[in-house]
Amino acid sequence: MSPATIFTIQLVLGYVPWLLILGTYVLPKLKSMDHFQVQRAIATLHSFRFFGLVFILPGVVGPDLPAGFAPSAAYGDFITGVLAMVALLAVRVRPLFWLFVVAFNVVGTADLIINYYHGVQLGLPDRAGALAAAYWVPILYVPALMITHVLAFYLLARPQPKTAEIIAGGLAS
Repeated sequence: MSPATIFTIQLVLGYVPWLLILGTYVLPKLKSMDHFQVQRAIATLHSFRFFGLVFILPGVVGPDLPAGFAPSAAYGDFITGVLAMVALLAVRVRPLFWLFVVAFNVVGTADLIINYYHGVQLGLPDRAGALAAAYWVPILYVPALMITHVLAFYLLARPQPKTAEIIAGGLAS
């Protein structure tokens, strides 16, 4: 099997265990939490995206890593991580918290999609070994990030029952 085939198989299959974990362990727990707490947990996971700077750290990635891939991946992750951290710091100011939740999810999702696109355009699957010590990032970490972005958007799009009850109760008074 070619390196590109192995990389692609691992990249696609990286989603399977995360989806199984989500369905078996995470979703049952999340159902007992309000949307605010779930978004806070998702923001906590994404606050670690500063780790994406690894793509521009000499000695961690190989010299054959496509130059056009590394800066975009590194700084997109870094910005997403900072936005997630700011969301967590803003939990006491709910409108600000929600603003940064939307921001880090939009930026983070765009970052992942752009990096998938750049990776394919720049031939990263054929040179996946150039990821060196950072190889596990797209295989194990990125699927968890993408899945939680999808979950975050799903929750953002759903009405919050408690909010509807509060509004209805306030109107009845």
